[in-house]
Amino acid sequence: MLALLTNSYTRRTLLCLSAAALLWSGSPAENARAARSSAASGVKAPAAATAPKDAAAAARMELYEQMSAATGIPWYRFAAIDQYERSIGRIKKSPAAAQADAAAAKARITGIQIPAPVWSGPLNPDQEDKQPDSIRFFGGFGWDGSGDGLADPENDADVLYSMARHLLKYGNSPSDFSIAVWEYYHNGRASQRVAQFSKLYEHFGRLDLAGSAFPLPIGTNYAYRSTWGTARGWGGVRIHEGTDLFAPHGLTVRSTCFGVVETKGWNRYGGWRIGIRDIENRYHYYAHLMGYEKSLLRGDIVVPGQTIGWVGSSGYGNPGTQGKFPPHLHYGIYRDRGITEWAFDPYPLLKQWENQEFRQLRSNKKK
Repeated sequence: MLALLTNSYTRRTLLCLSAAALLWSGSPAENARAARSSAASGVKAPAAATAPKDAAAAARMELYEQMSAATGIPWYRFAAIDQYERSIGRIKKSPAAAQADAAAAKARITGIQIPAPVWSGPLNPDQEDKQPDSIRFFGGFGWDGSGDGLADPENDADVLYSMARHLLKYGNSPSDFSIAVWEYYHNGRASQRVAQFSKLYEHFGRLDLAGSAFPLPIGTNYAYRSTWGTARGWGGVRIHEGTDLFAPHGLTVRSTCFGVVETKGWNRYGGWRIGIRDIENRYHYYAHLMGYEKSLLRGDIVVPGQTIGWVGSSGYGNPGTQGKFPPHLHYGIYRDRGITEWAFDPYPLLKQWENQEFRQLRSNKKK
């Protein structure tokens, strides 16, 4: 039996079948509780050779799949909501607060945080209420998904099952999912991000979407330095939010990440530009292009190194304006925090990606 369970695919299949059997034979709450129990037993002891980060991702994937088998909601929708919560929660805190959060996080494998007034009910006098009956009475969000008789906002099974109950009120189609997410966050940006993440996870069929590429072909003729924060001379008082990579007109511009094309078109500052959103909720901005890869459309999925356009000198005027500055790629990167989106200096990442590709090229030549 141990040999059988060491096979990841077989183990997941058995767990999903057990959850499906429970789904057919019991109540929805009982099904989700039992599914969570089998998921938990399957992820407590990852292989010793597995890196902690990989083990955590595997544990989350097991839980998503179990809850999917119990509720009929695709695993990548749970993953998308979880990833959105993680992406907007990375805010610097005091050492004491960070230590407390780290201690609490040891008991969790998902990052979905549901506010107490939502979980317990806004009029509930006990904002730490974990009793399902009183939570129902006050119209709270929380449900018991683990079978322990409590609706605990720090229990992964309870959180995912509660989210599943919310999603299923609206239906199971992609549009129903978007409506349900909007109704939960009441934020159009959140709904868009979750839909993008869901699309990426569904397309690639995995959680690990790490990987990067330098935006210009390595070994070609280009030059760049840190230009973050310098003054701009056109369009009013503003600073330079990115790095300029000077290169010959028409040189290939490549995607730096796995992502979804979010914007494409003319911007009077950036000319012909493309914006791509990655799974970490970062927006990659490529401006002053000569043109685009013709087949690339908004909503399309791209991978690191994929051609998205060509270096140009467009911008600083009405659509079609060219030649007001030397040809170059303006590359910017922005982080979405849920309410605001802010730029940060991409130069360190560019150097990192460039060095990685140079090392890979040298390694390939030695083979």
